[in-house]
Amino acid sequence: MADRPHPSTAQIAEGTKDLKFRQLAHELRQQVRDGVWPVGGRLPTEKQLALNSGTSVSTVRRAVDELIAEGLVVRRQGSGTFVLPPDAPGTGRALIGVLVPDTTFYYPQILQGIEEGLSTAGARLLLTCSGYDQEREARDVQDMLDAGTDGLLLVPTLTGPEPADRYLARLAALPVPVVLVERRSTSLSDTNEYVCTHHEAGAYDAVRHLAGLGHRSIGLVLRAPSPTAPPVIEGYRQAVHELGCSAAEFRATRQEWSPAAADRCLAVLREAGVTAAVCFGDRQAALLEGAARRAGLTVPDDLALVAYDDEIADLADIPLTAVAPPKHLLGRTAAETLLRRLGEPGLARHRILLRPSITVRQSCGARTTDTGTTPKQQEITS
Repeated sequence: MADRPHPSTAQIAEGTKDLKFRQLAHELRQQVRDGVWPVGGRLPTEKQLALNSGTSVSTVRRAVDELIAEGLVVRRQGSGTFVLPPDAPGTGRALIGVLVPDTTFYYPQILQGIEEGLSTAGARLLLTCSGYDQEREARDVQDMLDAGTDGLLLVPTLTGPEPADRYLARLAALPVPVVLVERRSTSLSDTNEYVCTHHEAGAYDAVRHLAGLGHRSIGLVLRAPSPTAPPVIEGYRQAVHELGCSAAEFRATRQEWSPAAADRCLAVLREAGVTAAVCFGDRQAALLEGAARRAGLTVPDDLALVAYDDEIADLADIPLTAVAPPKHLLGRTAAETLLRRLGEPGLARHRILLRPSITVRQSCGARTTDTGTTPKQQEITS
């Protein structure tokens, strides 16, 4: 049998490098699986890993490349290397950051639509909740960028210390595509894409619905400030003007709304001769129902009501007719809009408005078989 050739010095060195690379890859793999860096967390830089492991940067890069090939981590140019969820089959799936102000009221159905739109396309979701705190929101957005998100679906808080127009300009300048959800500016300087409920049309349709039932004096009841209040006011005022109805408005902050505030509201409406009112939102309409009952009035005979939001409208003592934003469709459309942007970066920016429907119940006096309008998409491209 012939003697085996002796390995050269170069071959020995290469074998040693290969052993170090595989050993380091094994250690990093185990640390990822043990949660040393959580899902979405950033690994130390390659220089830091080389210093910690006593190896070269090239050895670290080879080890990290192996973890990338296994779908454990992903390298984002200019940001670093981040841990992927355990079910991620590879690095080809887009990671979408989603920020909402609340996960218990109004937004759950929107989130369901977003999840449906993203999962259909094989994209992944990174969710955070700001609690209507603008400063916390800014940190959350940066954290999602640091986690390597490819795009963002944001419901920004526009009533914080930073003026809305300035805040929206900052969002438009972020380094990844952004689609706003249920937030928009009327300023021509704003370049953000958005998918929103057409709240002007929702309030307009509510007034027309009540006018169609014979009411000629229709009030507007508001919780304000709110990003939704201005478009609701605009739609309401346009409708009463076109229909020649008399109007009366009452507003109080979310914190001020109480049975006492509802009593004051009822007094304002009755003094103006109002026989019907559009209430933004459900809670305000339910409180106004209670005020009417305390005053010896009946709903809808003495005061017909249409709520706005349709979150808890059916739970009122007298179930409330309500403007119902198409929340699930809104979320899905927003997700599809962002994914389309990622696939075609040069595509014209889209601004999409979805017209809400009216769910008829007992509080307006209409037959419950009258369904009002149906969701209708209006798309404006700029």
